[in-house]
Formats: sequence, structure tokens, C-alpha cells
Amino acid sequence: MINRVLRAALAVAAICVFASPATAALFGDDVARKQVAEQQKRVDELRQVTEGLASRLARVEEDAKAQPVLALSAEIQKLRDEIRTLRGEIETLANNIEGVAKRQRDMYVDLDQRLRRFEQPAPPAAAPSTSAPQGDAGKPAAAPGAAANEENEAYERAQGQRRIGNYPAAIVAFQAFIAKYPKSPLAPRAQYWIGDSQFNQRDYKNAIASQQKLLAAYPDSNSVPDALLNLASAQLESGDSASARKTMEGLIARHPASEAAEKARRRVANLR
Repeated sequence: MINRVLRAALAVAAICVFASPATAALFGDDVARKQVAEQQKRVDELRQVTEGLASRLARVEEDAKAQPVLALSAEIQKLRDEIRTLRGEIETLANNIEGVAKRQRDMYVDLDQRLRRFEQPAPPAAAPSTSAPQGDAGKPAAAPGAAANEENEAYERAQGQRRIGNYPAAIVAFQAFIAKYPKSPLAPRAQYWIGDSQFNQRDYKNAIASQQKLLAAYPDSNSVPDALLNLASAQLESGDSASARKTMEGLIARHPASEAAEKARRRVANLR
């Protein structure tokens, strides 16, 4: 566009210059010189306009080239700021998660120690007599002490899986223990740890069912207060705060002196 304007202006100037002798012949030298001067002035004006347009076009072109880069640079800086903010938030969350995990580990170590006070191994059997008892097929029957040791070892193997965080294996091992030793004094503990392991897997539905099974099968067990607390925690994580409150209030009412009841009191207070 600028080139077309410039060519038009130069054409006008050329016409005026070449036409000036004829004009001078018709109207005289003064008139011719006056017209030439006016046309020259017009050419200069057009030339100035042209140069101004060219200058403006150059600025527009430069702006057009620079604008995307500037916008991109601003966007990059904005993203960098957002990334720094997100990294700070991630670091804060990581620290919080680490603190929560430590508190949870401490809680389970404490709970494990408390429950172990009730998990006394079976008393050793008396030394077998020189004539071992015979089974139905005439084979020596298994000594009671050996059976008790096998029972304790099975329970400890399940506990070992739980302690290292292998909750699926722990659940299977505790279930197998209960199936094999349903009358064992450790059976209520095994049932509790099944629900606790499911809770740690965030399988709150099955954790609730497992602790309810303990309460139904072993209502007089020393594990009942902790089972109620774990049940309330699973209900709370499931979003059923009303049931969780009811469970904790029942725990406090029926087992007021237990450590689980003390924790339930604090949690109920935080729910208000």
C-alpha cells in the first residue's frame, strides 16, 4: 500500500514537471513557476505523508513481531510463579503427610503394645511321659505344647505381615488363623487386626463389617474397646459422621476407663 502511494505521488510530480513548459507557454512564466512550486510543495507533502506512513508501518510490523514474544514471555513468567507456588504447597503437604504418617505409626505401635499385654502365649505343657499317648491309628498324638507353639507361630506370622505393611497378606493369614483356631484366645485379636488392616487399605466397608463381626462373636473380649474405636474411624472416613459419633458415645458409656474411650472423647469433642 505504501509503495502504491509513493508511486502515485511521484507520478503526479512528474506530470507537473513535464507539463510546466506547456503551461508556461499558455499562461506565462510567472504562472508556470507558481504552479510548479505548488506542485512541488504537494509532492513534498505527499512524500512526507508517505514517509510517515512507512514509519508507522514499520512500527506496526515491529509491534506485530514483538507482541507474541512479549505475551509468551509474560505467560511463561506467570507459569513459573504458579509452579513455584505449587512446589511450595507440595512441600508443605509432603511435610504434613510425613507428620501424619509418623503419628499413625506411633499410634499403631502403642496400640500393638497394649494389645500384646493380652496376647499371652499358652502355658507350656507338662513334660510328656515315657509312654506317649497313642492316637486312633496307633501313632503318637501331638503334644499339647507343640500345638500351642504352632498356634502362636501362626499368629506371629500374620502379625509379621501386618507390621511390614503387607496388609493383604496379613488379612489372609489372620483369616486362616481364625479358621484353624476358632477357640483360640488370640482369635479376637486376629479378627481385630483383620478390620484394622482393611482400614489401612482404605477398605472402610469391609473394615466396618470385620469389627462388627468381632463385637458379635467376642462381646466380652478385651479387644472390644479398640474395635469400637476402629469401627468409628471407618464410619467417619466413609462419611457417616452420625454413626461414628454414636459408636464413640457407646464406647465411652460402656468402657469409660479404657484408653480407647479417652481417644473417643477427644474425637467426639472435635466433631462438635
